[in-house]
Amino acid sequence: MKKKFFIKILISPVIAGGLILSGCSGDSGKNEDEKSPAKIDSAHATLFQVGDELFSIPSPIQTAVLIKASGANYDKSMLNSADKAASYSTRVQRSLNLGVYGADLAYITMYDQTQEALSFLNASRKIGNELGVTSAFDEALLNRFQKNMGKRDSLLYLVAEAYRASDSYLKNNEREDVGSLILAGGWIEALYFATKVAKTSSSPEINRRIGEQKNTLENLIKLLQKNNNNEEFAEIVDELINLYSMFDEVQYLYAFEKPVTDANKKLTVINSKSDVKISPQQLEAIHQKIGEIRNIIIG
Repeated sequence: MKKKFFIKILISPVIAGGLILSGCSGDSGKNEDEKSPAKIDSAHATLFQVGDELFSIPSPIQTAVLIKASGANYDKSMLNSADKAASYSTRVQRSLNLGVYGADLAYITMYDQTQEALSFLNASRKIGNELGVTSAFDEALLNRFQKNMGKRDSLLYLVAEAYRASDSYLKNNEREDVGSLILAGGWIEALYFATKVAKTSSSPEINRRIGEQKNTLENLIKLLQKNNNNEEFAEIVDELINLYSMFDEVQYLYAFEKPVTDANKKLTVINSKSDVKISPQQLEAIHQKIGEIRNIIIG
């Protein structure tokens, strides 16, 4: 039986917009042909709109920045395999894993593993073509990526641009179900990374980011429920609802401050502050569950 989940929209003080790039730190050089992203502040957020409602979903790029800043070493074992791209045969599998590969790309690029990033970019391209978003992952993107090898900011910008173009195409062609699944796949992979790192790291910033997902998950579930149109889709929604119950004991305190909008950049910055209290036992439970959901997705 399909579960029902009724929620209110909560604006979470995390970086939003799926794989949309607000900027990146740790500049490794810029190509003059590429735009220079703005400096990241992981306490701020951008908002995006679906229909008549606002949602805030953290960017996998921001999570990768946070993990790198924690001092955690690069861990290739956390990634999905790029070789699996050809095995995803359904629209739901392809959409979710396009999001997963986007989070993987952000993580790989943040650690300057640019040669490996090419294989993941090709995997994203393959799935993107199968989903009909060919223009977002075309030959020109690969050429630009190769041209900027070793320039982290430019590469992150290119990855974000590809996913932004993909999202725009899907919305313009009324395929928001695919777009929401891509977003979900990226969020799930990024949370998996964060919980995996939290097990071996004593970073309060990462623990706080994980705890903040209690509100973010509400937003994501509601976004997916707007487009829940088959059993495979419904399975992921039900699993995320089960994950939500594991955040019940997480204490999340939120203090609202008026947001600031930059009309020229079309950017709204959320200045509200938060505090999260999450125990090691809660972290472990969330890690185990997000791992189970990820395994359903990547196969």
